[in-house]
Amino acid sequence: MDPAVLIFLLYVMIAHELICGFVQYRRQSAKPRKRAVGPLLRPSARVCQGVWRSSSQPVRTNRGERDLRKMGPPLVQDRQSRNCPYKKTPEAFCHTVNMASVSTSGSLNKVVRQQYMNLAQGKKCQVTYIWIDGTGEGLRNKTRTLDLEPKSINDIPEWNFDGSSTYQAEGSNSDMYLIPVSMFRDPFTLDPNKLVLCEVLKYNRLPAETNHRARCNKVMEEVRDECVWFGMEQEYTLLGVDGYPFSWPSNGYPAPQGPYYCGVGADNAYGRDIVECHYKACLYAGVEICGTNAEVMPSQWEFQVGPCEGIEMGDHLWVARFLLHRVCEDFGVVATLNPKPMTGSWNGAGCHTNVSTRRMREEEGLQYIEQAIEKLKGKHKEHIKVYDPHGGEDNKRRLIGQCETSSIDDFSAGVANRGASIRIPRQVGQERKGYFEDRRPAANCDPYQVTRAIASTCLLDTDQDDGDE
Repeated sequence: MDPAVLIFLLYVMIAHELICGFVQYRRQSAKPRKRAVGPLLRPSARVCQGVWRSSSQPVRTNRGERDLRKMGPPLVQDRQSRNCPYKKTPEAFCHTVNMASVSTSGSLNKVVRQQYMNLAQGKKCQVTYIWIDGTGEGLRNKTRTLDLEPKSINDIPEWNFDGSSTYQAEGSNSDMYLIPVSMFRDPFTLDPNKLVLCEVLKYNRLPAETNHRARCNKVMEEVRDECVWFGMEQEYTLLGVDGYPFSWPSNGYPAPQGPYYCGVGADNAYGRDIVECHYKACLYAGVEICGTNAEVMPSQWEFQVGPCEGIEMGDHLWVARFLLHRVCEDFGVVATLNPKPMTGSWNGAGCHTNVSTRRMREEEGLQYIEQAIEKLKGKHKEHIKVYDPHGGEDNKRRLIGQCETSSIDDFSAGVANRGASIRIPRQVGQERKGYFEDRRPAANCDPYQVTRAIASTCLLDTDQDDGDE
């Protein structure tokens, strides 16, 4: 055969293979990608929707041929429109939905860990000391071994730590004392191991600057006969380690607030596993937790602690916070107490504080509630200074008179009014006895500061400025 013919046939075969490969590639790329049911089911899912317009405009449908007018606003909103997170897009859009970043330690093999946790420890007991660091918000902890299980707080010895590494001392004089004050069971390493909340003392054995428990305890001793009960509603927001709300679209916003408060379903409740594990951990530890619920903003939750009498309110809430952070650590996410984690029309996070005395709980106790509210009105500014750890600066972002808050500049009170500084529950107004709710404390408040200020103002008639330390 002529060599020229052979060369020609060879080129034809090569061209045929190239054309067949190209056609096969186009066929594969033209196949529609399997659509994820929701952003929680896949690390990265493609979500495409058409126009959401008024009925006067042409009706557009999504891939499921559902009328977008009946679906409400699109799930994903352009994060660039920060001034209006609910803004409807004028044309079809397509975003990638990513779960919030999860820490690498949270994905470690828990089965391997459990193998070691099941090992016997004899009569030895692990005791984890917990304390508040120099920020007034952060918690620190370290563990030691005792020869026997402690039966009471008196069986746990004092300890010390390096205060220069916790914003509490200079390196040249860094030893700080840990004074055990309240003991709980350890839900992570289980019985007989313990968690111990501690006060922090400086080298001269005076309370550290962020040790507000010592001062609070003095006030609670003075008002012991009043049998003051507190209940605090701790709101918090779940974040990825990237600082963005857990399970929110990475380049957008979820649907507007409305379906999330006490909501159910994968599209309404983000992170319920964490919430339920924290609840169980608190019950096991002996924390006086009394409830939990999803909050108004997606990825925002609340748990309630109380009723607790006197100083126990601060003790139990701080330990509940520690347990929350530890549970989140296991899941690889972050719990923030930031009073306003997202700007715009998203609810902030508070720590509403419910208060009652023995006389308020008795028949016709409403008159004592009203007297207490009048005293709180006279010290509104002083209370604002201690209702967050930065002298009221955090609450300036939250108490704006919107999103179920009062104005930081004005004091108000009302029955069943969640836009007031002080709310009297409707049932209390009808029965004329019970308690009142101070809605001003921020989520990151120090409960010792809050309960001390309320008890001092309502029961001691002191002219002392609660903002002074």
